[in-house]
Amino acid sequence: MVTIDEIREARETIADTINETPILSSAQLSKLTGNRMFFKGEHMQRTGAFKIRGATNIVKHVVKKGAAFVTAASSGNHGQAVSYIADKLGIAATIVIPEDATVSKVNAIQAYNGKIEKCGTTSAERLPRAEELAKENNGIYIPPYDDPRIIAGQGTVGLEILQQLDDVDVVVVPIGGGGLISGILTAIKETKPSVKVIGVEPESANDTLLSLQKGEIVGIPETKTIADGLRTSEPGTMTFPIVQKYVDDIVTVSEDEIRQALFFVLERMKQLIEPSSAVAVAAAMFGKLGVKDKNVVCVLSGGNVDVRKLGELV
Repeated sequence: MVTIDEIREARETIADTINETPILSSAQLSKLTGNRMFFKGEHMQRTGAFKIRGATNIVKHVVKKGAAFVTAASSGNHGQAVSYIADKLGIAATIVIPEDATVSKVNAIQAYNGKIEKCGTTSAERLPRAEELAKENNGIYIPPYDDPRIIAGQGTVGLEILQQLDDVDVVVVPIGGGGLISGILTAIKETKPSVKVIGVEPESANDTLLSLQKGEIVGIPETKTIADGLRTSEPGTMTFPIVQKYVDDIVTVSEDEIRQALFFVLERMKQLIEPSSAVAVAAAMFGKLGVKDKNVVCVLSGGNVDVRKLGELV
């Protein structure tokens, strides 16, 4: 299990690389939901998503240990983050991406001097290939979520939320492999346990919810959800026990609800977020949280959208 001390240490490690992202608000969504709605703007983060936090924490560590080459398997945001920090630290990076990866994310990886290899469409296909490349080239594989340094880095989002808002009642977090929510859960529950943390998954990518219901990790088939950053086939072996221990609830949202939330944030808040971020907003918009008259923070996990496909998304 990751500890609060490890998250605090991560905050110091990554401070010179990441941005402390702002807390936004929406009077209209507050009125609609009956709660005071706030939004943690990780879509404004360096590389456009929260992933740079965990990536910086682990890549700095392996570089200190002598690594000169790293690999990652990613639908986009993790790959961008690893490429960015590897380039900053002067080492090479190869990112194994799905065949249907978002063009804007591919372009960003290449802009950060990351090499690209395409492999399949699922994380179950990408991860082994990235590990194989690392072994073949005497490098280090950087997992997307299932690593204590990754989890600790993502947990710094939780520390910032508690520092930026005095009276937080509920934090709503998208769930893919579980790195973000497990880090936030640890940061919040070990600092202010009265704060509720609710995870959100697409209906068609509900592996963590199913696993929680069964009491063990459950895999699901490939999914076509528009929330491409949440298309994991099963939760991580390190992240899932943290979710089991701390999470207050996990809810799901439909594809139409994700689209409507994405449109609302773009039209009313003038913020461009990706569908993976919109799941948290959708859960609030469509009454999935089960709370009223509370201070609710939705984590907007990323904003890397292929603008050429924006019309399709909304």
